[in-house]
Amino acid sequence: MNSKLSYAIAVILGGSSAGIAYAAPAADTDTSDSIQEITVTAQRRSENMQDVPIQIQALTGETLTQLNVTTFDDFVKYLPNVTAASNGPGQGVIFMRGLATSTLATQGSSGIGSFPNVAVYLDDQSGQLPGRNLDVYAADIERIEVLEGPQGTLFGAGAQAGVLRYITNKPKLDVTEGSVNAGYAYTSGGDNSSNVDAMINLPLIPDTLAVRGVIYSDTRGGYINNVPGTFSRLPTDIGIHYGGYATGCPTGSTLAAGACSGGATPTAYGVPPGSPSINNNNLVADAINPVTYQGLRVGALYKFNEDWNALLVQSYQDMNSQGVFFVTPQSSAGETLPDLAVQLYNPSYNKDRFENTALTINGKIGDLRLVYAGSYMVRNIEQQGDYTNYARGVYADYYQCTNPLTEAGTTSRCYSPSASWLESDTAKHNSQELRVSTPDDWRLRGIGGIFWEDYTIRENIDWMYKNLPACTTAEDIGCLTNVGPAPGAQVSNPNVRNDNTSFFDDITRGYTQKALFGSVDFDIIPKVLTITAGTRYYQINTTAVGSSVSSFGCYAGGPPPCTANAPYSNNLSAQSLNITYKGFKSRGNISFRPMEDVLLYYTWSQGFRPGGFNRGAHVADHSVNTVNGASYIYQSPSAYAPDTLVNNEIGWKTQWFDRRLEFNGAVYQEDWKDVQVEIFQSCCYGNLSFVTNGPNYRVRGVETEVVARVTHGLTVTGSASWNSSNLTNAPFLISTTGQPIVIPLANGIGGSAFGTTGSSLAQSPPFQASLRARYEFALGDYKAFAQVGGTHQAHSYSATGNITTYDQSSFSTYDASLGAARDAWTAQLYAQNLTNTRANLFENGNQFVTAETISRPRTAGVRFSYKF
Repeated sequence: MNSKLSYAIAVILGGSSAGIAYAAPAADTDTSDSIQEITVTAQRRSENMQDVPIQIQALTGETLTQLNVTTFDDFVKYLPNVTAASNGPGQGVIFMRGLATSTLATQGSSGIGSFPNVAVYLDDQSGQLPGRNLDVYAADIERIEVLEGPQGTLFGAGAQAGVLRYITNKPKLDVTEGSVNAGYAYTSGGDNSSNVDAMINLPLIPDTLAVRGVIYSDTRGGYINNVPGTFSRLPTDIGIHYGGYATGCPTGSTLAAGACSGGATPTAYGVPPGSPSINNNNLVADAINPVTYQGLRVGALYKFNEDWNALLVQSYQDMNSQGVFFVTPQSSAGETLPDLAVQLYNPSYNKDRFENTALTINGKIGDLRLVYAGSYMVRNIEQQGDYTNYARGVYADYYQCTNPLTEAGTTSRCYSPSASWLESDTAKHNSQELRVSTPDDWRLRGIGGIFWEDYTIRENIDWMYKNLPACTTAEDIGCLTNVGPAPGAQVSNPNVRNDNTSFFDDITRGYTQKALFGSVDFDIIPKVLTITAGTRYYQINTTAVGSSVSSFGCYAGGPPPCTANAPYSNNLSAQSLNITYKGFKSRGNISFRPMEDVLLYYTWSQGFRPGGFNRGAHVADHSVNTVNGASYIYQSPSAYAPDTLVNNEIGWKTQWFDRRLEFNGAVYQEDWKDVQVEIFQSCCYGNLSFVTNGPNYRVRGVETEVVARVTHGLTVTGSASWNSSNLTNAPFLISTTGQPIVIPLANGIGGSAFGTTGSSLAQSPPFQASLRARYEFALGDYKAFAQVGGTHQAHSYSATGNITTYDQSSFSTYDASLGAARDAWTAQLYAQNLTNTRANLFENGNQFVTAETISRPRTAGVRFSYKF
């Protein structure tokens, strides 16, 4: 044991020459042609995945290494029926079985977005955050579990559509082991990448105490180019009328110097003379989007006796991404841009850090097994983005132009169109759970527990597109007064915002959950026929405080802070936003095993996610300024309720030919009701996004997985999913008079805000598939391998409802690797996205320009590994 440790230290400090002086003993190898058994804890018990009657995809640590993947964006393509609407690393929303509606911009989502319906767990700690998936770097990971379908009974709120679990390797008593991995990669059209990670497991007290630690650093070169651009206002900008420069007058009025005679209202507007343009010369660069993952995890396992032990784990990760991870085929002015290009006029970055402290105590009292799992996670995010294209929007010019038609003493003039946003989030998640379970071999067995969590999200975001001069005591014409929080509001930043802040959210959301859960299995015929019943009683208290403030109405408003913006701002702290949701969510299952390696099952399960609050109730008055002839006043809701999912699933898990062939699958129908939908339609329902309940959807699908040990050394793995989703109702939003808002279809708008009956869900491709083959063979004294694989995703729609929806094209990608191992060393060459496909992963107009998040271009690299 000591010699192995000494050898490892010598290699790390002294380089490869140590390998010549001392060869580590080779690890034992499995010569069986049977498919490897995978142990999972999907039902809070350690079980063979083939014995669990739910659809599970699992990527073991070995598989992750073989695929050369370490981040969510790397491995999601190998998971049919899992998709994401992502704007970059850690900036996505994960979906399963196509249960997705419109995904709005990342900025501001932490404070106002609905919760994801897929839960993300780091061991026993939930890490959900609206609009921002927890992107755990997969170093020293035992496996990644994907549990599809509602998991509300054992995993609670947020596990409505499924669960993604990162299961880390735990310390091992009386085992000294370690590993070092290093790699270097080239990306076509981009910068190079490098990575290194190291793990060590050390027993400190024989059979009593062991520690395990892993440290990693991965720097990935960028591949998006910020190309030269000049942003100039256009007469077609939607809000250019706020500049007050007339280019057309009604009959009987003459046009002179941008004004209509007789004070007539212009019929057309143009860009005021002298309006400045801006360029991005100081930001032009290639490969602007590098990302670095750095972190460590240290765990200590203490064994009190044969029945009791305690595990304490501390994790820390720092992810720093620069630039953006989307391309814009055209500028907002319609100019065609080169491949892999954007035009940004302000710096963009995302700094995402988390730390998690977890304590797990395992023990036995008689025959009963007890598990206590407590975790405390803090996640801090600081992000800035360019927002200059908002100058093409409906209201931007109100904040950037003076208008002589509405304010005497001013002239038609527009200031710089430059704009950006800056967001700072802190999410704190404290969870405590106690579980009790019976022995697994009892005919009547069960598991039950209690759960408590306290979750707060503190978001502070400033949208900075106010470029008119700030009003002062001395200057109160042609200016906008700076804004600050509402008096008495509970906010993170109590100060008046800077001269450029036109709108801000300073909001704290709170969720406190208490739950009791239990699940019972009974073998009607031992090892043949089993029934399962489980339920969860939950009580979730949700709150919101803070201030959401606009400078609309602050034109010539005197010294700060502005007090004339009350109709466009909200003091959430004064609205008593406090609602408790409670109820039961359950699961039932019948499992039938007609032969030893064949499991057939039927599952009925329920899922849910909590409700929440909007930024107050805002009014959109179209009683005079009608929409396609429809006259109404709409007030957005201050709160939205939970939505629910009911799953009916028939599945099979089978192994054949001495377990050399594995064939699993499921057929399912999922009914999603009172779905939470994020709406942003400035044409019709106001210029603030909000969440409301409304539509129902039905999803029907099939998914399969095949693993075949074709010959000794050759393994083929394939999986596929087919989905069909339909909107089963399309209710209308309700006006302040209680009447449905029926907007005639014209000019690309109208109808129900939720779309038309029969339309499909977003990010829901009808077909996805993955196939790979790996051949391992002896090459002299080396153990060599070669692997090829491919993935395919059919087309999908980017959004639901009557907003701009993009048809995202189908795509296929291919990967390959080859390498050799000898003793403790492994070297491999790999290539990803061999055909250099520009897969359109998520297309949207959330930044007021059509943007496409694309797959990383062709990447080829080399990886070296050493284990002892």
